[in-house]
Amino acid sequence: MRILIVDDSSTMRRIIGNVVMQLGFTKDSFDEAEDGVKAWKLLSESRYDVILTDWNMPNMNGLELVKKVRSEGIHQKTPIIMITTEGGKGEVIIALKAGVNNYIVKPFNAEVLKEKLDGVLKK
Repeated sequence: MRILIVDDSSTMRRIIGNVVMQLGFTKDSFDEAEDGVKAWKLLSESRYDVILTDWNMPNMNGLELVKKVRSEGIHQKTPIIMITTEGGKGEVIIALKAGVNNYIVKPFNAEVLKEKLDGVLKK
């Protein structure tokens, strides 16, 4: 299982990575990127089973990354979970229409992430 964690906050990447490890994954099972541009580079070089991305990031935000992933490359069917502070109904709808499989509003706990990961990986 390979996971890509995309967030401009190094603290948030570390928190998400720690939660992923609490769920039984190893440090070797995930990569990190601080924006959509770096994430796209990693996505073009490696296969991932799930993408966990923030919405608000510089250079290429999470929504732009989702649209790019869904429109080209080898990850068009890869599950994407958006983890963001954008919790309004409108933002959720926009993200789902862009191709996000699930949505988590920050702050969150390990149980919420586990539930959402289980949901997208069992499809």
